Amino acid sequence: MKPFLVQRFTPVVLVLLFLSACGEKETLDLGECAGGATSATGGPDAALARRGGAIYKQHCARCHGADAEGAPNWHQPDVAGRYPPPPLDGSAHAWHHPKAVLKQMIRDGIPRADGGMPAWGGKLSEADIEAVIAWFQSRWPDEIYRNWLAIEAQATCPDKGRNG
Repeated sequence: MKPFLVQRFTPVVLVLLFLSACGEKETLDLGECAGGATSATGGPDAALARRGGAIYKQHCARCHGADAEGAPNWHQPDVAGRYPPPPLDGSAHAWHHPKAVLKQMIRDGIPRADGGMPAWGGKLSEADIEAVIAWFQSRWPDEIYRNWLAIEAQATCPDKGRNG
């Protein structure tokens, strides 16, 4: 019969060894799955973000704020039950969405029942929308942007970095 401590902790040691071996596998290059949206420093492409800033100021700042700070009380519905425009500066929920969803929200708008963002697809090109996204992402804290990159990688490369 095995001593009590060996019998009791052997499964724990085996799990820890397995997990440490898993950590040695190739790690996912998040920038690779972000579709080239990142600069060499890991943030959004600076030139694209500068272009997006001009587009944002012309079309988006009126509702989302000059610095992407959102409307006051953005997290509370108004008297009609609609939510005001949220911040896009990383302090709200935009970073929880992969780029495809962000692009769709901008292009197609959001139904009036949920808040009433207009569709910009007829006014902004896909390149303009990409630039606006790069601009507001450039306002995100580094940790938020890294978390978004992980969400984007999962959405665009769900099998990358697994099984080898």
